[in-house]
Amino acid sequence: MARLRAGERLVLVIDDDPDILQTLGLCLSSEGYRVLMAANGKEALDILEREHPSVILLDLMMPVMDGWQFVAELDHRGQRDVPLLILSADRSVQGHAQQLRASGHLAKPFDLDELLGKVQQLTGGALAN
Repeated sequence: MARLRAGERLVLVIDDDPDILQTLGLCLSSEGYRVLMAANGKEALDILEREHPSVILLDLMMPVMDGWQFVAELDHRGQRDVPLLILSADRSVQGHAQQLRASGHLAKPFDLDELLGKVQQLTGGALAN
């Protein structure tokens, strides 16, 4: 499994919308985060075989393997030590986040500054650029 360099924070973004992946990738990397992206839960599980992110940003509604199935597989593998931030257009996102024992949630469309604040909170604070 790849190890992070001192002070490096890795964010795994899981969403089937390529525009969201691109926007979050640019936004987070410009703030000093290393960003990995997956279009569904199965791709994300493959990434988790070799990487250990500081936080996971997770959409719930995706093809192949949705967010619910992804979290169930994390539980099965004993890999729930990474904070989850749920991103969803579903109006019930807060309830879903509680059911999934997520560390936080944001309803789509979300404010990028609010998202950055939550990521900073979940990863231990702002990075020095």
